[in-house]
This record gives sequence, C-alpha cells and structure tokens, in this order.
Amino acid sequence: MAQLWGGRFTKQTDDEVFAFNESLSFDHRLFAQDIDGSVAHVVMLEKQHIITLDEKDAIVKGLTSIKNEVESGKLEFTSEYEDVHSFVEAKLIEKIGDAGKKMHTGRSRNDQVALDMKLYVRDEIVAIDSLIKKLLETILCTMENNLETYMPGFTHMQKAQPTTVAHHFGAYFEMFKRDRSRLADIYKRMNYSPIGSGAFAGTTYSLDREYTASLLGFEGATLNSMDSVSDRDYIIEFLSALSTVMMHLSRFSEEIIIWNSNEYRFVEIDDAYSTGSSIMPQKKNPDIAELVRGKTGRVYGALVSMLTTMKGIPLAYNKDMQEDKEVTFDAIDTVKDCVHLFTGMIATMKFRKDVMAKSAMMGFTNATDAADYLVKKGMPFRDAHGVIGRLVLYCIEKDCCIEQLPIEELKEICDLFDVDVYDAITLKTCVEKRLTKGAPSPEQMKKVIEIQREYLNKDVEENEK
Repeated sequence: MAQLWGGRFTKQTDDEVFAFNESLSFDHRLFAQDIDGSVAHVVMLEKQHIITLDEKDAIVKGLTSIKNEVESGKLEFTSEYEDVHSFVEAKLIEKIGDAGKKMHTGRSRNDQVALDMKLYVRDEIVAIDSLIKKLLETILCTMENNLETYMPGFTHMQKAQPTTVAHHFGAYFEMFKRDRSRLADIYKRMNYSPIGSGAFAGTTYSLDREYTASLLGFEGATLNSMDSVSDRDYIIEFLSALSTVMMHLSRFSEEIIIWNSNEYRFVEIDDAYSTGSSIMPQKKNPDIAELVRGKTGRVYGALVSMLTTMKGIPLAYNKDMQEDKEVTFDAIDTVKDCVHLFTGMIATMKFRKDVMAKSAMMGFTNATDAADYLVKKGMPFRDAHGVIGRLVLYCIEKDCCIEQLPIEELKEICDLFDVDVYDAITLKTCVEKRLTKGAPSPEQMKKVIEIQREYLNKDVEENEK
C-alpha cells in the first residue's frame, strides 16, 4: 500500500482498515482535475520562487505525461494507492525523481480534494446544462409543431379545460428553464478556489492564492481557510438542483406513462424507447419513462445522504466528508442518462391528435366556455355555472357531449342558448379566445415560442464570444 504519510507510525495500516479507508476505487474520477489543480499550484510555486523553474517544468511535464497515459489506457489505477492524490504523486516521483516530492509544498490533501471536487462539479454543471438545453430545444420543437393539437387539460387528474400540446409542453419548458438558472446560480456561488488553505489554517509559504485561482478559472480565492476545506454546501446545492431536475422529469414521465396507456392512447412511444413482455406478446411498455420516474428517488437519496453526513460535523475537515463523492458521482451519472434518454424518447414520440381532441370533447372541457357564453347573454356567472352543471349531468345520462345536443334540447335547459353556441364551444374557439399572457391560444403561444427561441439563441451567442 502506497501512502502519503507514515513517519509518525511504527507499523503498517491493517489491510482491512486500508480497504475501508481507501477512496481510489471511486475518486479516480477526479484524476484530470487533480492534475490540472496540481499544474496550477506548481506554476504558482515557481512564480513565488518557492520552487525553481526547472523543478516546475519537470513537474508539469511529468503530470502532463501521467494524464496522457491514463487517458490512453497505458497507465491504470491500482489498488495499492489510497486515493487519487497518492496515485498521481507516486507516479510523478517515479517519473521525475525528487523534484516530484516538491509538488505538495504549501498544500494539504484537505484543500487539494476540496479543489478537485469543485473543479469536477463545475465541469459537470456545464455538461448537465448542455443536456438540459438539448431537452429544451426538443420541447420547443414540439411546441412549434403542435400549436393546434388540442387535448384536455387536467386538474385533480380530471379533465378540466381544453388546451394544446404546445401549451402543455410549454409548462415543462418553464420548469427546465428554471433548472438551468439554478445550476448557473450554483456555478457562480461555488466558483472560488480553496487551494492554498492547507489542512485548515493556511500556510507559512508565500502563496499567491489569487493567482492560482485565476489560472483555474475561478472568480477568486476563498476568504476563510477553515470553511474552504470543510465546505460542502455547493455539493448539497448541486444535489438539490439535480433532485429538482429529476422531479420535473418524473412528473413529465408520469404523464407520458398515462398518455401511453390503453385507456388514454394519446401518444405512441417509438419502438426504440419501448420494451416488450417476456410472456404477453401484445405489450409495449414505457420502460424509459418508468425508469426515469424510479431513478428520481435515487437522486433524492444522494441529497438526503449528504445532508445527513454534514449535519453533525464540527470544523474543520473530517473523514466523513469522503462520503460526498460516491453519492454525487452516482447522482450525476443518473441525471445525465435520464435527461439524454428522455430527450430521445419525446423527440421520437408521436401524438394521436384525433384521440386527444375527442377526449377533450367528451370530457366536457368546454363547460366553462359554455357558462361564459350564458354570461355574455346576460346571465350572472353563478347562475350560469348551475345551468351548465345540470346540462353536463343531462349529457352524461345521454352519453353525449354538449355540442352533440340539438338546439331544441339546449333551449329546454336554458332559453338563452342559440345556434351560435356551437361555434362558441368548439375546441378551436375555446383555445383561440384565451388571449391572456401565458394562455394556450396560438397567438399567445407564438409570442412565447419566440421568447423561448431567443432565450436558447442567446446561449449560443454568449458561448461564441
């Protein structure tokens, strides 16, 4: 076993203790960030004349070689090393000799791992944001193509009023748009460098922490060395944001599962995103949507795990904090897979427009508009509400929808009805006359789509700068 410590000890660590204590089996993910952080650190050490130019050049060359060898598969992580830091440092010393022993000057594994994890989470925020943006582009495309695809809207899981697929999908656009905003906030808040904080009390070496921070793309250096090594707030915030992403995906998945059912038949999920049954040949199951819904609890678990781990830890660093990695890595993998596959599923999903429209008609989703019709004829809304309630009950008994009744029967219920009622309560009219901001009319949805398209294009423009 290769360790970065030992002078204080007179015997080797027990093998079982070493196995329990090690983290290389999972923190090897951080090797690129560990090397990038070390390169910036030694560049700063040379600038401050703490190491020589030759030593800096040798260390940087050695670290670059290790990174290339790991990425190419030539160099593998092996179990004798305690963590990614000891692996990199040992391999560096093997390559360049004693100069490699100077790399760790002015830092501790405490601020080193804090840096590595910040760099890693920062990279993953960018990667997940990119995936969510692709999802938003898919949602927006669906909105543009379904401005007049009528469907029932629901409250309490009961048909309420008519809406469109564009309007329904637009609600999820807003949710995922907020998710991106949360991730951006976290990135900004966490973007301060802990390296140079040492074990927790800084160092006597004349480090230039602001310079190291600038090399690594941080806004600056953290202001308290104790907080620097023991802060995991950004991970908790990140896991909270990922949990919210998954909650939104799960809600969307639940609707698609319902829409895909034999009773609804609103959508047809592409064969590539469905599975069959080992015994029932007729089955076509929405497994991707169900797995996304199920994996949401897994990400929630990561958040609760971190909150529980951190709640009783006194300042400064404690080994408990090693538990931040596995749950965070798993949550990241889960979210990335779910967003990617969900995007593919809805991009290939087909809508049964005739079934959706019929469902809206037979569900009396135009009942509110029928009441509004009577209000415009001079009846108080509360009275109109009662009239339409009786009309709906009458239709249920006759197994028909309001617009299927002849005018004579409508007049028997209320003499304010006239032939113009039929046009007033069509799905098209019900949707088109909803002109308030945020409503489902094509006129309003086109304005919203233009705003959302500008929002997505603005990202492209900012990335090109």
